[in-house]
Amino acid sequence: MAVILDTNALSAFVDGDEKLLRILEKESELAVPAIVFGEYLYGIQQSRWRKSYEAWLRTNLGLFDLLPAARKTAEQYSEIRRELRSAGTPIPTNDLWIAAVAREHQVPLATRDAHFRAVRGIHLLTW
Repeated sequence: MAVILDTNALSAFVDGDEKLLRILEKESELAVPAIVFGEYLYGIQQSRWRKSYEAWLRTNLGLFDLLPAARKTAEQYSEIRRELRSAGTPIPTNDLWIAAVAREHQVPLATRDAHFRAVRGIHLLTW
């Protein structure tokens, strides 16, 4: 896998954000953590374009590797949460899990959320 997408990156990808697409066109594989997929599904349930987003997912979900949270992810989560608490720089819980997946797999995380910069050991792709 080459890049993990945060929820805002997945949304931007689906919406055809040209800046993000130019960055990702160089990547051979795209991955989405299960937590991101859950956040995205929740978001589109609230959308007035729900049916079109659901149709897009049915057709295009195969473009992404879906990454589960397992034991190694939980270990990374615990370490990251402790590190951020010690530094006084907490981030939202779901983003802790997303960071844990990125650190576990040692691949860049595409995101617009600046608070991920507080997590050591992950490389960010921003646009």
